[in-house]
Amino acid sequence: MAGLIEAFRKSPMARTGGMLLVLLMAAGPAAPWLAPHDPLQIDFSQRLRPPGPHFPLGTDQLGRCVFSRILFGARISLFASMAASFLALAFGLPAGLIAGSAPSRLQTPLKAFLDMALAFPGFLLVLVAAGVLGPSLTSLVIGIAGVMWPWWARLVRDLTLGAKEKEFVLGGRVSGVRGPRLMRRYILPQIAPPILVAVSLKTAWIILAMAGLGYLGLGVQPPSPEWGAMLQESRMYMVQAPWLMLAPGTAITLSMLAFNLLAEGLRDAMQVKRAWIW
Repeated sequence: MAGLIEAFRKSPMARTGGMLLVLLMAAGPAAPWLAPHDPLQIDFSQRLRPPGPHFPLGTDQLGRCVFSRILFGARISLFASMAASFLALAFGLPAGLIAGSAPSRLQTPLKAFLDMALAFPGFLLVLVAAGVLGPSLTSLVIGIAGVMWPWWARLVRDLTLGAKEKEFVLGGRVSGVRGPRLMRRYILPQIAPPILVAVSLKTAWIILAMAGLGYLGLGVQPPSPEWGAMLQESRMYMVQAPWLMLAPGTAITLSMLAFNLLAEGLRDAMQVKRAWIW
């Protein structure tokens, strides 16, 4: 934690990304108080109104307030993306630690297994999850986490293999430190910085992937205000009402920008090698 605070102190880019991310994440829980209208309220008399004082971002084809839907959509898009990211990490981190600390005779089969899992078509897995569980936020989170965990396992394995060869780790082994204690005191502190950077980068990617899948109808179903679904609904009104596409597109872009700025700032401040996570 001290290293993370120091990284924020050193890097203006990390601070900018962190503050932007905090603002975006606060918009979701504060939506009931910030939103001027009910995001699900249909009013055909206000249909496709341009942005103005009463509707800051205009209204959609059903007369719903776009600004209110963007705020409530932050609850779904941002928090679901972060849930998928951390669920993938929750499976990938222990798998990578186990693979990296396994005996040398098991390294080749474990590496082959992770490579095979990485080669599995990710979009197909999301389709399977949507088919079994039905198109929903839950199936989207599970599908994306299922796609991402092998990437995390492979990254953590490679980082663990490199950390095991450091002199102070070998010295800890000589002094009798073994098992979970060696992992907790010697390995995890080394691999934590690149993992933090990778979390920020991959969460930005997941936001885009979740919006794209929502655009295809595999995520949250209408009338829930999810940013990708809002983009899909706006495609018929690109010329007549461009604000319908600009609002969710800008929200997705700002969210990705926040995570990428945070990742770049942390990478520079913590001196993480680009090759580790790119």
